[in-house]
Amino acid sequence: MNLFSFDFQPIIITLQLAGVTVVVLMIFGIPISWWLAHTRTRFRPFFEAVIALPLVLPPTVLGFYLLILLGPDGWIGKPVEAMSGSTLSFTFTGLVIASTFYSLPFVVQPLYNTFETIGKDPLEAAWTLGASKWDAFWTVASPMALRGYMTAIVMGFAHTLGEFGVVLMVGGSIPGKTKVLSIEIYDKVETLDYNHAHLLSGGLLAFTFLVLLTVYYINRKFPINVS
Repeated sequence: MNLFSFDFQPIIITLQLAGVTVVVLMIFGIPISWWLAHTRTRFRPFFEAVIALPLVLPPTVLGFYLLILLGPDGWIGKPVEAMSGSTLSFTFTGLVIASTFYSLPFVVQPLYNTFETIGKDPLEAAWTLGASKWDAFWTVASPMALRGYMTAIVMGFAHTLGEFGVVLMVGGSIPGKTKVLSIEIYDKVETLDYNHAHLLSGGLLAFTFLVLLTVYYINRKFPINVS
């Protein structure tokens, strides 16, 4: 196998997609998880079920409806096309949106569990000392939630790397634009290029194992101390 003829573009696009998606997931995942951990609304099970849908829903089903939603006639795609003149489907931006929906539970769940474990007692103690709710969150809750943050980042990044059905439906397989690692592996198997498929699959397998090892290490190294 000639290394110089190896196509690194799918790997680069996949890493870029995972990195951008994790940033977006943390921006939205932290407030969602915080709200779920502290809200007392009776509709909380409904929101939890919606967020957890990607865990049980076939990726092609989710990808199909996201494709419609982001397409030229979709609720999101149509106004975006009217304002920008370009569609979201079959673009890198569309991949980010789809990946955010698909990987959301892998970020929300560890954050939600962490915030629920911390509870309100440390925050109420900070409030009595004059801290604002914003200060109490960043100076008290966030340091205590370090394990949850790290686990969410690692799991969100790793899950995005292995996406197939959703990214194929929303982004297609456009070389140099939306063709990610999982689709590249599929294409190599279809063309019976098992050498490249083994190389890419083995690398992804090794990385996934390291991710799980990292998560378990984080859980042991950074226990949540609420005392």
